Amino acid sequence: MYLYKKRNWPVQVDKLLDGLRAAAEGTRLRVLALCSETELSVSELTQILRQSQPRVSRHLKLMVAAGLLERFREGTWAFYRIAEAGSNRRLARTLIELVPEDDPIRLRDKEQLNAVRQDRARRAADFFSENANNWDDIRRLHVDDASVERALADILPPQKGWDHIDIGTGTGRILEIVAPYTRRAIGIDLSHEMLTVARSNLARSELTNCHVRYGDMRQLELESESFDVATFHLVLHYADDPASVIREAARLLRPGGRIIVIDFAPHDEARLRDVYAHRWLGFTDSEVKSWFRGAEFDPATSVQLAGTPLTVCLWSADRPGES
Repeated sequence: MYLYKKRNWPVQVDKLLDGLRAAAEGTRLRVLALCSETELSVSELTQILRQSQPRVSRHLKLMVAAGLLERFREGTWAFYRIAEAGSNRRLARTLIELVPEDDPIRLRDKEQLNAVRQDRARRAADFFSENANNWDDIRRLHVDDASVERALADILPPQKGWDHIDIGTGTGRILEIVAPYTRRAIGIDLSHEMLTVARSNLARSELTNCHVRYGDMRQLELESESFDVATFHLVLHYADDPASVIREAARLLRPGGRIIVIDFAPHDEARLRDVYAHRWLGFTDSEVKSWFRGAEFDPATSVQLAGTPLTVCLWSADRPGES
């Protein structure tokens, strides 16, 4: 039974009261604090809280409904994170700030959270040890990663505070690069194993403004005009229809937004198709720019970084601003 008198509150006040009621319980406040650190699955929260899965699920359902947490699917899994959008996102952050860092329960939860992160790191390390030769084999064919990252830095927006989407995020390396400059950065990938690697890397670097999502670059379940920059780092050559993938990324960008594609110039390394499932053996300057124009973006001058035998190109284009 609630102690306030029922009345016709404005919608914003009703939502605020919903958020306050949802957070006003010990376990739910603990969940909110944990999900402000990183995205967590039901099973991981069950492990940390030492509570049953049905009980934890009920708490999560209530907090999502109240706008304190966000829920997103990753195959058969569901992950939860503190709300990044909606009317109660500020309330969620404010409540976390009010919980003392030295509270014994919070400290114990953080110890259990570290155990979860260590398990993620172990699984990421196992995946890397099984696949490291693949990455090394391709890296030997093109210019070093540091050169590519310096070139990328030159074409990112000069101002700080943008919203970033990295499509085909892989290990999350692009998120690590842009994290100091973005308000938020989301990485999308279709590989559960790569998402495990990316989560581990982001947790190790304590990048709380970055998170990853399971998703298909052909159809991104994200709101239109909700980002400022979209990047594709050595991923577009896997797309069956690169033009449609570019259009889908363009849909997500606000007026003035920028798409950046990092990929290979045309080459003859057929084994990349045969062994590593590359759909395309590089792209020409004209075809990438034609895809940008088809999405109603204005292409900029491309950058080429010659390697042996692969040349890495950085293409970018901007969406015209509002008139």
